[in-house]
Amino acid sequence: MTIERLQTGARMSRIVKHNGTVYLCGQVCADAQKDIKEQTQTMLDKVELLLNEAGSSKEHMLSATIYVKSMEYFADMNAVWDAWVPEGHAPARACVEAKMARDVLLVEISVVAALKA
Repeated sequence: MTIERLQTGARMSRIVKHNGTVYLCGQVCADAQKDIKEQTQTMLDKVELLLNEAGSSKEHMLSATIYVKSMEYFADMNAVWDAWVPEGHAPARACVEAKMARDVLLVEISVVAALKA
């Protein structure tokens, strides 16, 4: 079995492909000074770009783990998520409250997806 790593640095790869599956490293927003809705949208935009680069898409997501700084952001994050996920293609998902790497970050996501056939 071949493992393909893309955008690899000393600490991590942003994309790992193995056995028809794509694994993305944790993604955060483009601008941490924005509110939860904007942070969520730009985070998901980054996920979509990485999935496309890997030969997958948001329609092929298998699972997503979402970390929110506080559950007070849960409803607003979900509003953006629900608009972004294609109808009928919701992945298995977990959402947990977590301490973020930087205090200004409100949300982070890790995604696993299938490659397009």
